[in-house]
Amino acid sequence: MDRAATAPQEASPEGPPGLEELLRRVARGEEQAFNRVYDLIGPTVYGLVRRVLRDPAQSEEVAQEVLVEVWRSACRYDPRRGSPQAWVMTLAHRRAVDRVRSEQAATDRESRAAAADTERPYDEVAEKATDRLERERVRRCLENLTEVQEQSVRLAFYGGYTYRDVARLLSTPLGTIKTRMRDGLIRLRDCLGVEW
Repeated sequence: MDRAATAPQEASPEGPPGLEELLRRVARGEEQAFNRVYDLIGPTVYGLVRRVLRDPAQSEEVAQEVLVEVWRSACRYDPRRGSPQAWVMTLAHRRAVDRVRSEQAATDRESRAAAADTERPYDEVAEKATDRLERERVRRCLENLTEVQEQSVRLAFYGGYTYRDVARLLSTPLGTIKTRMRDGLIRLRDCLGVEW
């Protein structure tokens, strides 16, 4: 019996090595073997992925990922479990399906987020009423301050002045203004029932 006829896709002087032999060489890190594998199965991988994904750009990306996986995991190919092409196509199909699932999950998340945003409509009337009530409450609490405290707080918080500016405007020492502000803010906090 002729030995060349029974050898499983070994490299022979007469012809190029088969895909199985190329994968063995890729497993050993031979770049030229990987280039040949890429040329042999790249278009088929892309075709399979494209049928699953339909999007050309995503198909190219996933096909590249599959071929990188072939480069990295060629040592895991087991000829007893199937042909080299079947192994690569299984990797390609799994990766394409994973991408579809990932995209679907992202779409579902976005839909849920959009639905959640629309579930609580903005009520402009309620918002304005709440703002008006809060302003009225603050106004009443400001009236409970001493005149000098109220004057200092209004200049600082409503006028936008710094403590130093308030001291200059009221012709009062800075330390006194700070004391008035501190005491006024404590009284406001107590009146509003706010914890600082």
